[in-house]
Amino acid sequence: MEKESDKISCLVLPILVALVVLRVLYVLYWTGKPIQESHSLRTLIVLGSGGHTAEMLSIVNVLQKDRFAPRFYVAAATDNMSLQKARVLEESLIDQEENSRGNKIVASQFMQIYRSREVGQSYITSVGTTLIAMAHALWLTLTIRPQVIICNGPGTCVPLCVSAFIFKLLGLGWSHIFYVESIARVRRLSLSGLLLYKLLLADQLYVQWPQLQRKYPRAHHVGSLM
Repeated sequence: MEKESDKISCLVLPILVALVVLRVLYVLYWTGKPIQESHSLRTLIVLGSGGHTAEMLSIVNVLQKDRFAPRFYVAAATDNMSLQKARVLEESLIDQEENSRGNKIVASQFMQIYRSREVGQSYITSVGTTLIAMAHALWLTLTIRPQVIICNGPGTCVPLCVSAFIFKLLGLGWSHIFYVESIARVRRLSLSGLLLYKLLLADQLYVQWPQLQRKYPRAHHVGSLM
């Protein structure tokens, strides 16, 4: 009996590994394909402090508001200023829509997430905070079920993009991840951008300088967005 169970185990393990590999290849194949849905898309927008938020809100300004809605803004737990700026923008968009069309639009939501690592935090202690941030990101992804994720550099986007990719692998949801590298990155990608580029997590990765596109050929050069 023990020999038979050992044989079964030897057969099951390679099959499971093969299935996992096939699933990963399937997800990677469809990653980057155009969005086919014609209806509104639940959109998760990741904000970062300082210039990251200014750039991201400039991007939101040119989005098709009906297409990318409802919108969920996420910022680090210690970053209240970015969410306040996003609220001001969304309030102005609501006023514009109501004045032009006379109807109500779907209100956006604003959330916070634990940071993987604070500025100046030691790498040893950041292991624990990274695990907490990852668990929180999984919870937010499960709660929001985003169909589109837009981010541009803050470290808080990495756990969210990883959790979205895990959901893809498990067949629990599909998120199209769009990463826009900050205009401050002229010669090399930020750590967040590099991780998403190397791990093939982003469906599309955009850079604002042509030399970055030459260095990272899978990136798309879109020019200055500011």
